[in-house]
Amino acid sequence: MMTPLPAPAYPETATTQTTDVLHGETIADPYRWLENDVRNDAEVAQWVEQQNAVTQAYLQQLPGRAELAARIAELTDFQRVSTPVKRGGRYFQTMNSGLQNQSPLYVRDSLTAEPRLLLDPNAWADDGATALADWSASPDGGKLLYAVQDGGTDWRIIRALDVTTGQPLQDEIRWAKFTGLAWVGNDGFLYSRFPEPEAGQDFQALNYNQAVYYHRLGTPQSEDQLVYSTPDHPKQGHTASVTSDGKWAIVTSSLGTDARYEVHAIDLSAREAKGWQPVPLVTGFENSWSLVDGVGDRLWFVTNQDAPMYRVVAVNMAGDRQWQPVVAQRDSVIESAALVGDRLILSYLEDAKSAATVFDRQGTEQARLPLPGIGSMGGISGEPGDDEAFYSFSSFNQPAAISRLAVGSLESTPFFQPRLTFDPANFVVEQRFYQSKDGTRVPMFVMRRKDVAAAGQPVPTLLYGYGGFDISLTPGFAASRLAWVEAGGAWALANIRGGGEYGKAWHDGGRLANKQNVFDDFIAAGEFLKAEGVTSQEGLAIQGGSNGGLLVGAVVNQRPDLFAAGNAAVGVMDMLRFDRWTAGRYWVDDYGYPDRADDFRTLRAYSPLHNVKAGTPYPALLVTTADTDDRVVPGHSFKYVSTLQASDLGPRPQLIRIETRAGHGAGKPTDKAIAESADILAFLAHWTGLQLPPATN
Repeated sequence: MMTPLPAPAYPETATTQTTDVLHGETIADPYRWLENDVRNDAEVAQWVEQQNAVTQAYLQQLPGRAELAARIAELTDFQRVSTPVKRGGRYFQTMNSGLQNQSPLYVRDSLTAEPRLLLDPNAWADDGATALADWSASPDGGKLLYAVQDGGTDWRIIRALDVTTGQPLQDEIRWAKFTGLAWVGNDGFLYSRFPEPEAGQDFQALNYNQAVYYHRLGTPQSEDQLVYSTPDHPKQGHTASVTSDGKWAIVTSSLGTDARYEVHAIDLSAREAKGWQPVPLVTGFENSWSLVDGVGDRLWFVTNQDAPMYRVVAVNMAGDRQWQPVVAQRDSVIESAALVGDRLILSYLEDAKSAATVFDRQGTEQARLPLPGIGSMGGISGEPGDDEAFYSFSSFNQPAAISRLAVGSLESTPFFQPRLTFDPANFVVEQRFYQSKDGTRVPMFVMRRKDVAAAGQPVPTLLYGYGGFDISLTPGFAASRLAWVEAGGAWALANIRGGGEYGKAWHDGGRLANKQNVFDDFIAAGEFLKAEGVTSQEGLAIQGGSNGGLLVGAVVNQRPDLFAAGNAAVGVMDMLRFDRWTAGRYWVDDYGYPDRADDFRTLRAYSPLHNVKAGTPYPALLVTTADTDDRVVPGHSFKYVSTLQASDLGPRPQLIRIETRAGHGAGKPTDKAIAESADILAFLAHWTGLQLPPATN
């Protein structure tokens, strides 16, 4: 039996009389002062300190919390490596010995040579919160670009080093965000940046006027050349990539998060004589276009134009520049594509699981790559003309293993296999399907211990979801998930609408006026888990992050009786003001415009902040965010939890855990990630009846 903990005494949160009149409705916003940046507002900083003190005092009482943290650390403590990237005969990859806060970058001078340390981000900050966010080796393998992320921010500082000597170069690029690192030859690169924000607005101001620049190594940023911008259309964003042979630069422009792009090509072989001359390939922001690669003047793209499950097309830049079909769409959605050697390799999602098929460059199918079961194939690393490629495969009970593919024979051999502290065979991963409210068939993955699955008895279950932005949730390993299952619980992932698991129609079915389908799908998943006996009536917890945090907040408001506990992480909770900060304006593609009457009515109906049911018993809720998140600003969570705490929601707690020196999630150091996971899972375990600590294998 669960031993009740003393109810927390929430800090008093000041209210104001702030209101807005939106489309004829007066909207109270008594906690708007909590939108202010914690770095600049002492009252918000004090509120954060007080809330954290209450939350930590509560969490410290949870049984098994320390043991759970130790077990998550044990399950994390194995060597992890990224897929090798070959440039100029050298092989680059990150490696983490197990519990390093950040993963260092290494280089090998040949495939069999010993790895040599190039960059160790663990030395960049005492708290481990400065990360290596991205990197790119020059075509000859002689130089390296890398992007530094500090404290979880979306801003990047781009630097360079000499690979042979390991010595840093003098170059430093500021105000880069949402950028690629695209080499032009071996002495310069393309990147995307925004104008420098006004003082004090670095982490809250809306982002406009993104532009692509060229930087030549050895010169100051002030001398960088403007390559592409649209000052008359400041909402457009622009990123650049370069084909493997260095012949063409591709600038992809977007208006938001929806995959509708314009594409321009720049002939790099002519730039010295003619400068940067973008040639329009796609105009109109109607469809998704993603460069695969190029060979000479022939470019391959993946698109959903006339193909909601995506297809491959090619264009001859020296010819009529008409799109030619290469691989037609199939029943499964294309997840990724690569040109390696003389092959075109496509990774498909078949019911949210990876499958891979090999074609020649003209689109004739040649073979299907065998994959070892339910799982996800990582991006293929290789280029046209290479005789080898590398790819990863992972699942819920299997961390990423790396394989080497001989392009000629299509034979895969193991390149890296992690040495684990558990036996994957002790866990069972199943895929099930259930019906949503409107009859739509939705897939779900369920992971349990083998003996628990065989027993067939209901157990405490953690259901995870996202449902937005055309993002597919596929099988992948996380030590925290395994720790939950190892303790005897079940972990489930619902592939609800709004994601990209079944192409454009699946995404469109869960956005804008169809957003309620996302919540209905998730609620139906919870009902299914109970009806099937996976969990008990009081044993269901839910979790989601970012758009998934919105998901948790919305379904708890709509069906508070269905869930015992929940974790809403870095969620978008104020659907009437989300478009006022940093990247929030991009999200209108999925959510709509609060200043438009029809969209407002849809948003108002499910906005977590505005639909809390005061006086109704709610599940136990742990809201998690970071005080310096500049993707989904923490004011969303601050205002939401203040509303929960003031609404008389019954005996179960509504708490907020606020991480410091962290952002939306990327770059979070290992020790902070373990501590946060232990807090969340101990909280959810307590309120679903999962007994901790877990038994070790």
